[in-house]
Amino acid sequence: MEEYKLIKSRRKTISLEVREEGLIVRAPNRVTKKEADDFVRRHEAWIKKQREKLALRKAQKEQQPKLTEAQLHELAQKAAEYIPARVRYYAARMGARYGRITLRCQKTRWGSCSTKKNLNFNILLMLAPPEVIDSVVVHELCHLWEMNHSKRFYERVYAAYPDYDRCNRWLKENGALLMARAF
Repeated sequence: MEEYKLIKSRRKTISLEVREEGLIVRAPNRVTKKEADDFVRRHEAWIKKQREKLALRKAQKEQQPKLTEAQLHELAQKAAEYIPARVRYYAARMGARYGRITLRCQKTRWGSCSTKKNLNFNILLMLAPPEVIDSVVVHELCHLWEMNHSKRFYERVYAAYPDYDRCNRWLKENGALLMARAF
């Protein structure tokens, strides 16, 4: 039987997460250990496939050429021109009002929105396709209305950027490789 960490909460469904550190099963409080074990057994093929993907991504990350300080500086300059222009474009279309825009090289986030309506973006976005950058811009602008990831939040995102899912999937599949170039 596969070893895993079981995390119970008030959620409604069981889910699996395959990480380098191990397998995580998230389950509703009512789920027994036996039910969790059965769930893991039924998904062994999927778990194996995810582990193979994880190993491949890890190997790809290790092969990524690291960005030099000069290259990071150049990315920051490009981001300073490009990203605020995209924010202005989408903010005008969406009727959004925001505060400051900050650009940083971050290890874990592509963007964020503060309660003071300030927007933050990762300069590493400049390594992604333009439509992916736009999807992150729209995502953060939508947080000006909804500071969560609720159904209403995503309705707003899809209204402004119908291709959001494809771009978000690209970022999930390739984002770690972009981050690996800086860290």
